[in-house]
Amino acid sequence: MEHRYRSIVKAISWRVTGSIDTFVVSYVITGKPILALSISGVEVFTKIGLFYFHERVWNKLSFGRIKELPDYDI
Repeated sequence: MEHRYRSIVKAISWRVTGSIDTFVVSYVITGKPILALSISGVEVFTKIGLFYFHERVWNKLSFGRIKELPDYDI
């Protein structure tokens, strides 16, 4: 399990990376830095929320997790 704040920090750090990528791609396609900044500015908020809920759902699933065995039994 992870604390909710860990998911929030991961979402924000990922979005910073993603927004830089979105800005660069938008700028290359449009050639307009203001438009590229607008596009990356809008998507940062929607994708932080989407990533947070995506992360919380996956955190609840046992799919692909390996159960840790205790070091010893009494």
